[in-house]
Amino acid sequence: MTSSKPAGDRYVPGPPNIGYGVDSYALDLRYKVATNRLDGTAIVTATSTTQLSKLTLDLSRLQVSKVKLQGSRSVRFTQTANKLTITPAAPIAADTTFVLTIDYAGAPIPRPSPWGPVGWEELEDGVLVAAQPTGAPSWFPCNDDVADKASYDIRVATEQAYTVVCNGLLEDHRVAAGRGHWRYVQVEPTATYLATLQLGRYERTPTQFGSVPGVLAYPPAIQARVLADFSPVGAMMTTFEELFGPYPFGSYTIVVTADDLEIPLESQGLATFGANHADGNGGAERLVAHELAHQWFGNSVGLTEWRDIWLNEGFACYSEWLWSERKGGPSADTLARQFRRVLAARPVDLVLGDPGPKDMFDDRVYKRGALTLHALRLSLGDESFFDLLRTWTAQHHLATATTVDFRTLAATFSATPLDALFDAWLVGTALPRL
Repeated sequence: MTSSKPAGDRYVPGPPNIGYGVDSYALDLRYKVATNRLDGTAIVTATSTTQLSKLTLDLSRLQVSKVKLQGSRSVRFTQTANKLTITPAAPIAADTTFVLTIDYAGAPIPRPSPWGPVGWEELEDGVLVAAQPTGAPSWFPCNDDVADKASYDIRVATEQAYTVVCNGLLEDHRVAAGRGHWRYVQVEPTATYLATLQLGRYERTPTQFGSVPGVLAYPPAIQARVLADFSPVGAMMTTFEELFGPYPFGSYTIVVTADDLEIPLESQGLATFGANHADGNGGAERLVAHELAHQWFGNSVGLTEWRDIWLNEGFACYSEWLWSERKGGPSADTLARQFRRVLAARPVDLVLGDPGPKDMFDDRVYKRGALTLHALRLSLGDESFFDLLRTWTAQHHLATATTVDFRTLAATFSATPLDALFDAWLVGTALPRL
């Protein structure tokens, strides 16, 4: 069940790509670590929603050398700093599946954005991709729309000494002529900002997180710290499957970089942490829970528009409190009241249901979102509240949803109207009492 929306998102700078949705990306990437040189071929399979005399894709500061449209002899294309415009010899009819093959190359860099540089980032000895919210075009041509989910087939060739980690399952790894060749396949629909490539001198260790197969990838020098700090993930997985429903993907991968990172980040079926998040003493355990919870909230149940980001971050933040409660730490109620006091001392000018692009990653979105869920839990009671969460993740599995969708579903679990509760937390700026 995917909510429909008009093309474009007012939180995102620049014009939208209109008239089609992407079905799949097949990326064939050749990368040299020493020179940060990327040569890529992207095969983009899409379906038109209207007749297309031309179409655009997002691509940031990488140079296209060739574009082919399957079945067409002639295609013209032009580029600006962040857009690729393609004009076929004849218009593409509505409701038609078409295939573009795009050759491109360059030295990828993070994409400037109102939230700082995002996307492709060189590490001291490797690469990470942290694309939220608009960084995907820093490494491949795409329709960088949060609601346009597609499957991925990613092939990467690089120096033999490096391990490559991408979304999905590792289908092939071989070495030829001193280079490692890696292929990952993500069959589940994935938003572009959740597609990632991680590259480093990592030990790649298959493991088991509860009932879910997984992988830990990390620098061998910090193995003991990593194994200690991520040992609770199996119990977290079991807990979250009980509370939220089955884990929505085929596996879960955790990457720990050799570099320190300001914050961890979620990708589809994967989370990335810095070496500073593996101190050997569980210092980042709440963040480990947060990133795991995003696999249900944000990745499987995706956004239709960025204005509803509380559906991602509020749910993931509340999951931190639920994990604390379940493992015998402070209860969610204790933490909710503690953080409400913190928010009461901060400016109360944020509208949670539409915070605006400037404040979409403000910590108040995270904490007020979690408080909204706790207020709802207090209203519904535990049995109905967790039934609601499991129904939410089931109904919108691998799709997108909105705040309106959540409010509508929540109302079916309540014997009394919830409009006043939701309006107070999501529409008003004053901080309601619990």
